[in-house]
Amino acid sequence: MLFERLGRRLELNDAGSRLLAHAEKLLQGMAELVDAAREPEGALRGTLHVTASATIGTYLLPMLAGRFSERHPGVDLQLRLRNTREVMSDILRFDADLGLIEGQCTESRLVSEVWRHDEMAIIASPQHPLADQGRLSIGALQSAQWILREPGSGSRAIFEAAIHPHVERIQVRMELDQHEAIKQAVRAGFGLACLSRLSVAGELARGELVALETPLSLSRAFSLVWHPERYRSPLWQAFKVFLLESE
Repeated sequence: MLFERLGRRLELNDAGSRLLAHAEKLLQGMAELVDAAREPEGALRGTLHVTASATIGTYLLPMLAGRFSERHPGVDLQLRLRNTREVMSDILRFDADLGLIEGQCTESRLVSEVWRHDEMAIIASPQHPLADQGRLSIGALQSAQWILREPGSGSRAIFEAAIHPHVERIQVRMELDQHEAIKQAVRAGFGLACLSRLSVAGELARGELVALETPLSLSRAFSLVWHPERYRSPLWQAFKVFLLESE
């Protein structure tokens, strides 16, 4: 038996849950076989569900997905924007084929591969008292008010890993789950933030925000993550190769 009856509903039991991934592989493989028979040799078709953390999903993935779709018009890329913890949950639940996260994969049941590297920056309003003080001391970092991403965010995890060896406790004034909201709060002078340089490049160039020099090491890796039991179709393989080869 693979199901249990709960009132009028049927739900998978433990045995059914274990077999679900294998059944999905078989069904998707059959669908790909049918598609391959219908299409010219080498043509890619089908739907790929991709879930990405905020920085990647906002500042990199849309452009890359657009380029891939132009090359392969028969492909439907379904993109979902989450934080890093939620991306890993999506992959574990088989709600997505491929995930893109900031930092290391902390889930042992998933497979990960470094995709590219990213630099983060401590940012402030040009009018902030620390904006023109040169390299910030540890004392300045400890006394500053901070505007951070929510717990579970890759950006938050990288920042905390970098600052906690120097500062035992920081003053978090706000926790926000959107880059734009954080940037607006920093512009208004509410505190400092730590964001990817990808996300603040325009504001830094226009002088709306300034990057502060600190003793913190804020480089990180972006990684691809997937479930080892999820079927990796030719479309999946092609998109992964495209991402790894893209600049």
